[in-house]
Amino acid sequence: MHLRTRLKRLALTGAALAVVTASLPGAAAADPGGGERHPSDRGLSAVIRYTEYGIPHIVARDYANLGFGTGWAQAADQVCVLADGFLTVNGERSRYFGPDGAPDGSLSSATTNLSSDLYFRGVKDAGTVEELLRTPAPAGPSRDLKELMRGWAAGYNAWLRKNRVTDPACAHADWVRPVTALDVARRGFAVSVLGGQGRAVDGITAARPPAASPVARRGAVPETPDPARTAEAARELFAPENATMGSNAVAFSGSTTANGRGLLLGNPHYPWQGGRRFWQSQQTIPGELNVSGASLLGTPVVNIGFNDKVAWSHTVATGVPVNLHQLALVPGDPTAYLVDGRPERMTPREVTVGTKDGSPVTRTQWWTRYGPVVGGLGAQLPLPWTTSAAYALNDPNAANLRGSDTALGFARARSVRDVADALRRTQGLPWVNTVAADSAGHSLFTQSQVLPRITDELAARCSTPLGRATYPASGVAVLDGSRSDCAPGSDPDAVQPGVFGPARMPVLRDAPYVENSNDSAWLANADRPLTGYERIFGTVATPRSLRTRGGVEDVAAMAERGRLTVADLQRQQFANRAPAGDLVAADAARACASALPEDPEVCRVIGAWDRTVNTDSRGALLFDRFWRRFTGTVKPADQWKVPFSADDPVRTPHTLNTGLPEFAKALADAAAELRAAGIALDAPLGAHQFVVRNGERIPVSGGTEALGVWNKAEPVWNAAGGGYVEVAHGTSHVQAVGWDGSRCPVARTLLSYSQSSNPASPHYSDQTRLYADERWVTSRFCEKDILRSPALRVVVVRD
Repeated sequence: MHLRTRLKRLALTGAALAVVTASLPGAAAADPGGGERHPSDRGLSAVIRYTEYGIPHIVARDYANLGFGTGWAQAADQVCVLADGFLTVNGERSRYFGPDGAPDGSLSSATTNLSSDLYFRGVKDAGTVEELLRTPAPAGPSRDLKELMRGWAAGYNAWLRKNRVTDPACAHADWVRPVTALDVARRGFAVSVLGGQGRAVDGITAARPPAASPVARRGAVPETPDPARTAEAARELFAPENATMGSNAVAFSGSTTANGRGLLLGNPHYPWQGGRRFWQSQQTIPGELNVSGASLLGTPVVNIGFNDKVAWSHTVATGVPVNLHQLALVPGDPTAYLVDGRPERMTPREVTVGTKDGSPVTRTQWWTRYGPVVGGLGAQLPLPWTTSAAYALNDPNAANLRGSDTALGFARARSVRDVADALRRTQGLPWVNTVAADSAGHSLFTQSQVLPRITDELAARCSTPLGRATYPASGVAVLDGSRSDCAPGSDPDAVQPGVFGPARMPVLRDAPYVENSNDSAWLANADRPLTGYERIFGTVATPRSLRTRGGVEDVAAMAERGRLTVADLQRQQFANRAPAGDLVAADAARACASALPEDPEVCRVIGAWDRTVNTDSRGALLFDRFWRRFTGTVKPADQWKVPFSADDPVRTPHTLNTGLPEFAKALADAAAELRAAGIALDAPLGAHQFVVRNGERIPVSGGTEALGVWNKAEPVWNAAGGGYVEVAHGTSHVQAVGWDGSRCPVARTLLSYSQSSNPASPHYSDQTRLYADERWVTSRFCEKDILRSPALRVVVVRD
């Protein structure tokens, strides 16, 4: 019998399921969630086969049933994190946790529960997501995606009905409740606007007309934003090095590989805690879909992954997904603004939020034809609402619920050409680039984002004085809202108004390598620079981050060497080279003796350091603490003696400016800090960079953004606790994928923080230990490999 036919019969025939389950060892039939084997929900069903490390392989007859199995399996691993997120998107955090508490930051930048609730309750009251669901595809979500969301909610609810929550984070909590498909869609909306409205939640919910503010009532008028200061604040706000998410990804074409087929290494850098974690699975609808990879929690699709022909990953892009419109207010009425000389009234949205042990809170949000009025983009970028001007935020991703359709297109792709076609058809990615490779030896890089269609010409013609400073510096356009001809235009190939169409996106096909480490598209391949795109996409001929420089050096050398295999990708992931060390350590060691003549040990340790951030590296911790201080106090242009050159962007700038007084101070302060904490200057990194799981101290390698390390780790410093005692964000779901001519991809994966956030789960830290040991999971993609797993457990979720 053909394998596909046999698998389909297993998924669709209850009798066959019973036979398969009965034929497995007794332990294989146990539900990893601790409940019954046969839950049901409105006739939906799926088979979930668990292999090593709790990775589920979900088989179902159609998209609704696949969603059912996925929702069930995610709930089994992450019910508390998921339930917390559903509270967020329903605007109910203040009701259960109090208005002054803080969300985990996974679904918006809100600094308090109240701010978060006011925003998401406003979205809910306005029916924003319902309207998007009613929008016909391709501008709206497809029928397959709607079925996946419906099934996901049913599966999550079925797990709740049949299982006892054991995670202490929410055991017995009354806020762990059933959800609807609409809740799943709302969570998808939150992810879509993370880079736009989600970044401005505090500014949206706190914006007040000047008459309502105590300052205004006393007669004072808030000052107009200073263009230079605002431009620098905007640059810092959208700078990749300051983000809590990032990534590396590289695809090699067949011209560089041992067998002429493509290779892909994906290394997203995402938070290790909370609702922006990845979760691994394989999803199969026989004859229709077969994909393996990682999903953002609450997402019913594989976001980053591979199938038997194609592999892809994403990196956070430099494109700015929003712009501002400066409103000219009607004299005497700060809630009305002029467009082409005619007044338009703002639309007030009154939002009420319930609070824990308190009275409901009601606030008014103000909306315009461009979007909501904002009082700022974060605390560092205030945008005062005065009697003459206000600022409205345009976020085209607030009309985009297509991201999961893009992922579905990737999952069904048979080549990188199909990946590009899925991007063209769905146009659903809000804030990421795509890097892909296929079994035929093709490679692809594309920055296909949903961005407001702001050309450099439009910015030159329509920028306000503030915008003339912010746009060149950061890509944040501030346009004249009093002119209708200053609204973003539309491209004929765009699926929604006001955004760029696919023909305007930076794309690089079939280069020997394509690589991105969160800089702009310019150096996706250093030998074939991408140019000609608008400033809002990112910069050209500007300094690259140390992570980009180190990454391009590494992968270009790999491509030049050739004969590459998946094993080479694995070595690159854990090479743990610190580009900052290669650039700086020798200069620092030479200058150290005169800078710190009284402390030769500092000089000895810096000089002896091996320039890596392996757990056994001695001197890495001292250099890390020194480099953070130095780069935190000295402007980038002043750090180097040899400046940046666009003609040599990978090797410049270089030669540390050791003559600065900040150099000696940074060295001395770093040494003093470690000694005060009782840490030897040459202590191995792993002794003081670790995570603790169920009392077990697990050393981890990797390094910070400032060091330029591929295997990124942004750890949390606690000198009293022994050093870096947790990882806030960094390497998350890693995949190294190739093909060997068989029907089974050659894939190695790793989920650094493991599948479950429940300390009672056997999969709470098992892959974290693998990550610490720099070991990988061999993916079981093909049926024969799944059935051979010594850890195989089968859960039948059906009527």
